[in-house]
Amino acid sequence: MMDVLPPGTILQLMYLRERLRLVKPGRFVEIGAGAGNISALLLSMGWTGKAYDLEPKTVESLCRRFSKEIDVGLYEVVNADWLGVSAVAKYDLVISCMVMEHFDSAGEARFIERGKESLCEEGLMITIVPGSLKHWGIEDEIAGHYRRYSKEAALEAFSKEGMELTHSAGLTFPVSNILYPISNFIVRRSEAKKLSLSMLERTKQSGIRGITMKTTFPRYLGLLLNERVLYPLHLIQKLFSKSERAMVLYCETRPVSGE
Repeated sequence: MMDVLPPGTILQLMYLRERLRLVKPGRFVEIGAGAGNISALLLSMGWTGKAYDLEPKTVESLCRRFSKEIDVGLYEVVNADWLGVSAVAKYDLVISCMVMEHFDSAGEARFIERGKESLCEEGLMITIVPGSLKHWGIEDEIAGHYRRYSKEAALEAFSKEGMELTHSAGLTFPVSNILYPISNFIVRRSEAKKLSLSMLERTKQSGIRGITMKTTFPRYLGLLLNERVLYPLHLIQKLFSKSERAMVLYCETRPVSGE
């Protein structure tokens, strides 16, 4: 039986699936794969690829989850810093979710530059980051974030590195906004001790977090927390995709023509 995912995660995956239907499946690389939900979606849609993660325990979890795909050569998991890999492979899709905000300004620029370097001709980079600047809170601090993004800030960051923002959308509004106070309370109660860790250690531990009623849910809640039940909320998040209050920002970018 599949794990019960948080409502915000489900809504992000629903939007991502819709966008991926517009793209011919090829080879992908996911940076900071976490629990592997995006990799699972890509594999189910006919993609093959590779995932990088800094945390050995996360890599072990991914290897268990995707053991069959790894055995037949459809998927590979690497415990390494993607930015530090010397040989740049080429992919049809470079994708990350809640990763770019973990870098300082120099690291952010290098992350985008490496993404650009890693794209095949006609390749696509999908980057999902925290949105809504006014919602900076305890979870950002605990997870080791340097920033949240507005559309304008994302546009500027990508354009500096020769990447064109071809599509963007605010996601999970208003669900995440409604749950925000409760989420902050749960995170503060469960993870406040992480504030004593370095930014790197916070980043490493942000991939898989076992927080009851925040990242993990009882099986019976799967009756409510599923795509069929949440479909009306998916339509609502698309209706408000331009809202600056959306707490998740979805970005599709491609290299600027001629570069």
